[in-house]
Amino acid sequence: MYRFECDYTEGAHPKILEALAATNLEQTPGYGEDSHCANARRLIREACQDPEMDVHFLVGGTQTNTTVIAAILRPWQGAVCADTGHIAGHESGAIEATGHKVLPIPTADGKISAEQVRALVEAHWADATHEHQVQPGLVYISHPTEGGLLYTKAELEALRAVCDEKHLPLFLDGARLGYGLMADGTDVALSDLARLCDVFYIGGTKVGALFGEAVCVPNKALLPDFRYSIKQHGGLLAKGRLLGIQFETLFTDGLYFDISRHADAEAMRLNAALRAAGYSFWNSSTTNQQFPILPDALCEKLSKDFSFSNWGRAGTDRIVRFATSWATKPESVDALIEAIK
Repeated sequence: MYRFECDYTEGAHPKILEALAATNLEQTPGYGEDSHCANARRLIREACQDPEMDVHFLVGGTQTNTTVIAAILRPWQGAVCADTGHIAGHESGAIEATGHKVLPIPTADGKISAEQVRALVEAHWADATHEHQVQPGLVYISHPTEGGLLYTKAELEALRAVCDEKHLPLFLDGARLGYGLMADGTDVALSDLARLCDVFYIGGTKVGALFGEAVCVPNKALLPDFRYSIKQHGGLLAKGRLLGIQFETLFTDGLYFDISRHADAEAMRLNAALRAAGYSFWNSSTTNQQFPILPDALCEKLSKDFSFSNWGRAGTDRIVRFATSWATKPESVDALIEAIK
């Protein structure tokens, strides 16, 4: 069966496995204090055009979100996000388990606007009983969103402005960041995120790594003791070089960007074929996640040979998600296109 259900089913890019095997018997300092982690940090800072930025390596997305959010918020504060945000619906209450409430904003497309953030914060402070409510303490966004959509540079700048106005840190979840950075038509680069976000992370788990996320902290004053928080949340990996080696490999010779571009290109080939066959889409994603609207009968036929996600209903038809990845083979997409035809 061809899998288009999610984008982290494969292991890791062959170059990463080669690098891990080649360094397997190295004896290095632990907890990310080795030369591989140092070099990976240097490469990431160069890619972000921020030589002073802090960079930390954690194992997975949920661990990263909980660790960052718990380190930023005071006990009475919560995290503002879209109602479809990953921390709101896909992390088993992990944020709430740290003692912080998620404050969801209803959205039609998974993106939250500066106007929505301003309205939520001002409504909180205008309430005469605001000290009895959870105080908005940070803004969390995903790029791409859960539905594969992207923020524009102007939208991020507007969010940055309102976060400055309301004294809220801006935290960007980049689990699939590579696929967003390489999408056609985007005007957002890593250097923009380093300029506009207080914290963001570069996803490795879904973009070529065996596991791992690189947490980038342009606003170093926000998380002065972040390694304490990482340790407390079980994220300070003793064999830290395993994370450093992977990001060192991903950010050497543009590998991270090349494999992300490949995933997007294969997704857009599928998009074009579906449109040519007369099918419409739930949204206008240009990333590795595509959401066509298909008849139930076609879905049942395709499910015999292809694995994909059911996303919802659109009238009598079904919204499904096809997700390509860094490892998707062109021949797999060819097979799906032929089956659709």
